[in-house]
Amino acid sequence: MPADRERIHPTAIIDPQAELADDVIVGAFAIIEGPVRLGRGCIVRSRAHLIGPLDAGIGNDFGINCVVGDRAQHLVYPDDPGSVEMGDFNVLREGVTIHRSTPEGHATLLGSHNYLMANSHVAHDCTLGDHCIFANSAAIGGHSVIDDRAFLSGCTGVHQFCRVGRITMISAGAAIMSDAPPFAIIEGRNTIAGVNLIGLRRAGLASVQINAIRRAYRVLIHSGLIVKQAVDRIERELGHIDVIAELVTYIRESKRGICLTRARRAAARDMSPGNLGR
Repeated sequence: MPADRERIHPTAIIDPQAELADDVIVGAFAIIEGPVRLGRGCIVRSRAHLIGPLDAGIGNDFGINCVVGDRAQHLVYPDDPGSVEMGDFNVLREGVTIHRSTPEGHATLLGSHNYLMANSHVAHDCTLGDHCIFANSAAIGGHSVIDDRAFLSGCTGVHQFCRVGRITMISAGAAIMSDAPPFAIIEGRNTIAGVNLIGLRRAGLASVQINAIRRAYRVLIHSGLIVKQAVDRIERELGHIDVIAELVTYIRESKRGICLTRARRAAARDMSPGNLGR
């Protein structure tokens, strides 16, 4: 590809295997290494490093010093081939890192219209939906799944193989080792704090849907029922509403168990063998 000085800075290094749309902009000292495909309107800013196999759609913005497609941070597969696939109009700000998949997994996948702020991290084999936001230094471990419109606040951590549900907000500094159900606010350590009302309204959900979600979480949080019983009751009373069917399915399909409220967590501690023996 001939260097177009109006679009590609002369200090940029572009691998012959790369396929760039005619209007892609590449900044100073950027590196595009291996089979990288960039669609129309993409911007690769100064010192960004893209490593193929990487396939990105249109309008993606790769920020200063971001690294996309480097090796998985994995003790077994650190150098094995993998890939990253991205949709359209994603924004990766300064220092964002996205690692390629391992051989036994699918590609590391990003949907469209995601906004990843400075120094946030997406590990190998992860899947992001659409319209997700990662604030500064948010990080997700390998094989995590982040559903549409999830919001990870600054310095949050998601353990590997966990899932964050649709329109769920993880509060600043929180850490989750269980699945975060849809429409919730998660704080502290695996703790449901309430319903993400602002996120629901911004996502355009109808009043009947929002009210149903609030009723469902009142049952889940305040009924005193165990999770299975609470979910059965929620389905009986509200399961005809689409967002409640989504919530019920999510909880039942969870492989790691869902985050709990403070009261449920305290009750679980009180029923532990060590406490029962006191």
